Amino acid sequence: MALEPRSVAQLAGASLSLLGWVLSCLTNYLPQWKNLNLDLNEMENWTVGLWQACVTQEEVGTQCKDFDSFLALPAELRVSRVLMFLSNGLGLLGLLAAGLGLDCLRLGESRRGLKKGLLILGGTVLWAAGVAALVPVSWVAHRTVQEFWDETVPEIVPRWEFGEALFLGWFAGFFLLLGGGLLNCAACSTQAARASGHYVAAETQDRRQHPETNKTHLKI
Repeated sequence: MALEPRSVAQLAGASLSLLGWVLSCLTNYLPQWKNLNLDLNEMENWTVGLWQACVTQEEVGTQCKDFDSFLALPAELRVSRVLMFLSNGLGLLGLLAAGLGLDCLRLGESRRGLKKGLLILGGTVLWAAGVAALVPVSWVAHRTVQEFWDETVPEIVPRWEFGEALFLGWFAGFFLLLGGGLLNCAACSTQAARASGHYVAAETQDRRQHPETNKTHLKI
């Protein structure tokens, strides 16, 4: 049995949203938000995340240390912690709400209005989760670019560059926005599809109740 377009949109939106939420959780805890390569010692590489700083050496391996104080962090990292936690929480709530509103879930099938409302709520919350994930990674990236091209810093001083976690965060926000948009579109198209189905059912029932009228139309 072929899936209806709205069912395909719902499954695609839920899958993209789940992928975006997983990536946002990884972005939150990975220490590769910024990388620092030392020209004087190419065997040593520093990385910084929201929660810890790590140094990788060929002989010793990777060693990480958690930040001691939240208030001692730069403003962009403090705000990024809060926004990434917010994105993770909103993403989980959005997935739960949208999951209960999917057509493939038979739970509450008789309450179509409630399922549509849950689907719209889930899509909207996932949109908010996507924005909450894009803001911190974009802010940290902006600050990194500013510091990299700061002319007041001597050229001999090493510069921080983009880390892998920033790109994961951009993908996470994009997938959450796209998934939430698909869920909202699917919820809005559901009513029209069901309305046409009710019209066909009502027309069929009317023909069954008035067989003589149908025969007359056939004779004419």
